[in-house]
Amino acid sequence: MVRVMLVDDQAMIRQGLRMILDAEPTITVVGEAGDGHEALEVAERARPDVVLMDIRMPRMDGIEACRRLLDQTDPARVLILTTFDLDEHVFAALDAGAAGFLLKDAPAEQLVDAIAVVHDGEALLAPSITRRVIEEFGRRPRPDGTRHGWLAELTERETQVLTCMARGHSNTEIAAHLHLGEATVKTHVGRILAKLGARDRVQAVIAAYESGLVAPGDDERTADQPAG
Repeated sequence: MVRVMLVDDQAMIRQGLRMILDAEPTITVVGEAGDGHEALEVAERARPDVVLMDIRMPRMDGIEACRRLLDQTDPARVLILTTFDLDEHVFAALDAGAAGFLLKDAPAEQLVDAIAVVHDGEALLAPSITRRVIEEFGRRPRPDGTRHGWLAELTERETQVLTCMARGHSNTEIAAHLHLGEATVKTHVGRILAKLGARDRVQAVIAAYESGLVAPGDDERTADQPAG
């Protein structure tokens, strides 16, 4: 049973989310909060596995609440609720350790799937959800071409896996693209995170775009081919 907490300053949104989740036999809503300050207090008592977190809230916003939640013992995974304004707050949420994004108007099945993905320890990086985030990287100035130190440490296969991760592919999809077993992909992902010093897949994907390894619009066929 996945324990979920809802954090949003709009009671109607919390009510709508709860109605959807209450119908799922594998999910239980263990608490609600109307701002980040209240979320910290409720999380201490409720011990959720996953927190659905709004960004803009009174008293304490979702970014600071995310950062403080992740400092707790055995922290919950934080899934940001967003309307995709795509200002600096969204990227700050990633830097704070959020596991991914969920559109507030996402269909019920996507909400349930998102919670499952995040609960299983993966970042929610499906193209349908992060497309605009990736487009934002395309509007930023490109790096000067200098390879980051960590990038030079990656093997050819690890570079291919990171490229696929940056395009939003799941481990299953990466395995299919590169003709690898899923267990092998998981091993590569773990090594990539260790070499990057990244907390999770989200931070690894940010690093891939910021380093220039991947850019929006690159031809996937060139990067997804298995090494000879």
